[in-house]
Amino acid sequence: MGNCQAVDTARVVIQHPNGKEEKLSCPVSASYVMKMNPGHCVSLLISTTALSSASSGHGGPLRLTRIKLLRPTDTLVLGHVYRLITTKEVMKGLMAKKCSKLKKESKGSDDKLEMVKAINSTKLDNEDQEKERSRISRSWQPSLQSISEGGSS
Repeated sequence: MGNCQAVDTARVVIQHPNGKEEKLSCPVSASYVMKMNPGHCVSLLISTTALSSASSGHGGPLRLTRIKLLRPTDTLVLGHVYRLITTKEVMKGLMAKKCSKLKKESKGSDDKLEMVKAINSTKLDNEDQEKERSRISRSWQPSLQSISEGGSS
């Protein structure tokens, strides 16, 4: 009777981008979740609490939530909360991280940074066009040829 809360915490919680929460009672692989939700990656939510400084204003603890992208071979563990993120959002985040890294490394070379931004934006556009092409090419279209009937009398 007193273990009702323990049953609730012993679940894998998957948060979908639309706000829906999926609760599983057994561990599953990340690849299984990705197959069930094409176009999405699985990430682990990591919450940390830091003591805030005078910059936050109210002086209370500051709660930070970070995400860690999981590999398809990783297993989703009971008691953790996971979030599905679209692959497009993941690519945007990785590109932003790459741009900030380049900005730190070379403060004077703005041309290089602009070039990387331009290349990355065209990559996203090309991915969208490729998805559209594959969606269109998947539709089946019959190829009918006329057959001449040979009549012998």
